[in-house]
Amino acid sequence: QVQLVESGGGLVQPGGSLRLSCAASGSIFSISAMGWYRQAPGKERELVAGITGGGSTNYADSVKGRFTISRDNAKNTVFLQMNSLKPEDTAVYYCNARVVVTSTYWRNDYWGQGTQVTVSS
Repeated sequence: QVQLVESGGGLVQPGGSLRLSCAASGSIFSISAMGWYRQAPGKERELVAGITGGGSTNYADSVKGRFTISRDNAKNTVFLQMNSLKPEDTAVYYCNARVVVTSTYWRNDYWGQGTQVTVSS
């Protein structure tokens, strides 16, 4: 029983910025990693950025130098700062968390509902 709540999406002009947030709550024992994925119509869902509990990060080549992922482990929250946005960044962005559930210690991936990011003049 884990919930991920996303916020921060919207409409922005090319070159603009958005900051996405994702907060995990529920029966969480620990979170080993969190990340952001995106999916545009007709395309596969792809990893945008990921971060481990220890702070190691990885990015898709298309967003390197423009996006920054960060987290607050104490609050089970991950952020995605998106700068210099381009029309090709338009997609639904999904938060993901790899969670060890309290009491059973089962590890599963959980997903947010997605937030729309549209980059257009």
